[in-house]
Amino acid sequence: MQFTINTIEDWQEVVDTIIPQLKHNIFLLKGNLGAGKTTFTQFLLKNMGSKDEVNSPTYSIVNEYNTEKGKVYHFDLYRLKNIEEVYDIGIEEYLDNSFLCIIEWPEVYEEELYGLNYHTMSIVNTDEKREISFE
Repeated sequence: MQFTINTIEDWQEVVDTIIPQLKHNIFLLKGNLGAGKTTFTQFLLKNMGSKDEVNSPTYSIVNEYNTEKGKVYHFDLYRLKNIEEVYDIGIEEYLDNSFLCIIEWPEVYEEELYGLNYHTMSIVNTDEKREISFE
């Protein structure tokens, strides 16, 4: 699926379309700094019934949120340098015990997901808009 974001309100249409498509508990979120990864996550979790304040997990590496369907873990792997650091945070435990794991900057871990089912969203900034691709 493809989307174009021109205003912050356009994220709602993306979320409305994606929520019924979520079939897997792993959601890879790709995009450069400032692309809108956390903004998307805020819209998504609000629409999943979370009352929690959603922030970027840049420094905490993982944030935990409650939704009506269960726990959502929001990761930011940007600062992790290798796969050992990813395992050190206990990512497998989170994956096994979540309704959904949203992973920003997943490249350091992506190879380990071979054989598992997951969704991928890529966000590309182009001037005043964002181009979104969801699988």
